[in-house]
Amino acid sequence: MSKYEIIIYWSEEDRAFIAEVPELAGCMADGETYRAALANAEIIIEEWLETARDLGRKIPEPKGRLVFA
Repeated sequence: MSKYEIIIYWSEEDRAFIAEVPELAGCMADGETYRAALANAEIIIEEWLETARDLGRKIPEPKGRLVFA
């Protein structure tokens, strides 16, 4: 399980749940259900981190909760 914040919301336009990872630029996933979007986000986070490592890019430290409701 990732330590990065994941924001999940319903997109009427996409007719899917969207999962965004604000700390990792461009890191997002979607799914037909909330749980599917979360599971897909976890996969994409790992792929994002792997790609960053392969390219020698800096990987941000997880900051935890970024937005307060």
